[in-house]
Amino acid sequence: MDNDPTPAGGLEPLLTVTELADYLGVPVATIYDWRVDRTGPRAIRIGRHLKFAVSDVRSWLETQREPEASKPADGW
Repeated sequence: MDNDPTPAGGLEPLLTVTELADYLGVPVATIYDWRVDRTGPRAIRIGRHLKFAVSDVRSWLETQREPEASKPADGW
């Protein structure tokens, strides 16, 4: 019996459009809007289905992060 905890024998988990929208807290329509605008995470097309690799979502999220606020010169 295989004790490997990685799903599907080591393949990366994939999210559906609905799962991604739920995770990000946005409507499904927003995910599709981002695809049209080419501003969202990369997708993988499997037949007629869109899937999102967790690593692609993580990479995309990093690009969405605001820069750190700089500290004022007086230390406050």
